[in-house]
Amino acid sequence: MKNYKIVVQYDGTKYNGWQKQGNTKNTIQEKFENVLSLMCGRNIEIFASGRTDAGVHAEKQIANFKCDTELSGEEIKNYLNHYLPSDILVMSVEEADERFHSRLNAASKTYEYRISIGKPDVFMRKYVFETDIMPDVEKMRSGAKLMLGKHDFKGFSSVKKTKKSTERTINFIEIIREENLIRIQINGSGFLYNMVRIISGTLLQIGRGELDENIINEIFEEKTREKAGVTLPACGLVLKEVLYKGD
Repeated sequence: MKNYKIVVQYDGTKYNGWQKQGNTKNTIQEKFENVLSLMCGRNIEIFASGRTDAGVHAEKQIANFKCDTELSGEEIKNYLNHYLPSDILVMSVEEADERFHSRLNAASKTYEYRISIGKPDVFMRKYVFETDIMPDVEKMRSGAKLMLGKHDFKGFSSVKKTKKSTERTINFIEIIREENLIRIQINGSGFLYNMVRIISGTLLQIGRGELDENIINEIFEEKTREKAGVTLPACGLVLKEVLYKGD
């Protein structure tokens, strides 16, 4: 049984996220498994580096699946792109080590949240959050510095009760302004449910003067979601990159 690593791009607008669910068949994982099962002649399970939520996009999602086939990586890529919807693109397929797992072996992920100040470019309108108030980017950067390193991010997530650790490590947060477009790039070891969207909402409100940056340390100490900023809409979030040891 061969193990294949694939790089995937998708517009998540109309999907209920990556993860297969019992109450809907409208997930990206489901689309892949239907086509792969047809190609391999047996039920195939595919694993992604992370579960992007409903409406979230990906520029370079990494996934892997196991299958017995004589097709080359290029032929598998062409087969998948022929049968998958037009808003899902397989960028590459290569045979990987049998122990490679896209999620378990991931070293870090980079997400980007995009905010448009005023009406966005027509071709970007589905992929940004639109607001009318220009925030103070320097205040946002100052708040972002407080989030770097290892912390308990429970207060920056929509996680209710869990037995798993809610500690995560943020390696960097870059806030880039390009005229009326603000990009918040966050790289970390992993992310909790809605964590990037809540961090982005908190930083935006700090930039607007609606929250003080000192609230960040309070949230880390008290671990309460109520003190953090709003959860920004999914449309502005994209998974930019997944890195593995040796990359």
